[in-house]
Amino acid sequence: MRILVVNPNTTASMTATIADSAMRVANAGTEILAVTSSMGPVSIEGYYDEVFAVPGLLIEIAKGEKAGADAAIIACFDDTGLDAARALANIPVVGICEAALATTAFIAQRFTIVTTMERSRLPLEHLVHRYGMSGRCKVRAADIPVLSLEDPNSNARDRLRSEIATALRDDKAEAIVLGCAGMADLTAELRREFGVPVVDGVAAAVKQAEALVTLGLSTAKRGAYASPVRKPYKGLLEDFEPGKLIAK
Repeated sequence: MRILVVNPNTTASMTATIADSAMRVANAGTEILAVTSSMGPVSIEGYYDEVFAVPGLLIEIAKGEKAGADAAIIACFDDTGLDAARALANIPVVGICEAALATTAFIAQRFTIVTTMERSRLPLEHLVHRYGMSGRCKVRAADIPVLSLEDPNSNARDRLRSEIATALRDDKAEAIVLGCAGMADLTAELRREFGVPVVDGVAAAVKQAEALVTLGLSTAKRGAYASPVRKPYKGLLEDFEPGKLIAK
């Protein structure tokens, strides 16, 4: 099977980290197609960035489906554009936050998401509530810029470790969920260091996507995720008119 993994920000080095995480857990017969959005912010930190990341994301999902992908993964922990992508695509689309929470719920009663910026904490709390995990999951922010995770001269990784230690102590967390796709390369190291399950959303999403494809399941196309109603779109958004993206 072929699984499309879309980094909805425009930083190619982060896509490489995401791709490595995906390929490490993919089955031998699974081809990972990792792509970087061609338009939008270099990182997604808050509601404003998220909105402008969605058009590029949708373009990549449409291209991937047309090229024969069996499923798609949105590799941003905000599950950026997930609902729109599910309405657009005829293949299953998995968000890494939803996949990470579902996976962690199998192995822990109480767990904590540790994310990057404080401004991302409330949006993630809203997702935790949406996915029915409010009674089991807390959200913490290490207050580090996303791109600082790639800077060896920053103290981002030390601050991440400090926040994980606080979650284990104060939240009584039994497992940790890494709240950013750019943290994927730290998973094994953090598991060894803290001695608890540490869940990377990219890896979790790959296994969920593989399961959906194997089971022959895709997104329901009636009700909430029905294909968009055909209507004219004007101005800069003309190319996003329903039907045009998939047709190209």
